[in-house]
Amino acid sequence: MSNASHLLQAVTLAQAGDWDAAHNIAQDYSDTTANWIHAVLHKIEGDAWNSHYWYARTGGHQYDDYGADVAGELAAIQQQLIAAGSK
Repeated sequence: MSNASHLLQAVTLAQAGDWDAAHNIAQDYSDTTANWIHAVLHKIEGDAWNSHYWYARTGGHQYDDYGADVAGELAAIQQQLIAAGSK
């Protein structure tokens, strides 16, 4: 399974509410997309400080880009991963 496949699995788990399993996958990777997933998961948990820490490692995404719309943000990550996988 590729990194993108694993990260897609993490997004799917997060969308289903299994944040711990999603976190376990995301923390195994250090690329900007994994860091973005990691940041969103900490936002969901209400840990703003830790979320900001991970957003700083995403290559440009910001904590407030999607506001409180974590579902929309996870969907954006999902679309990015799908697009990257189709290239």
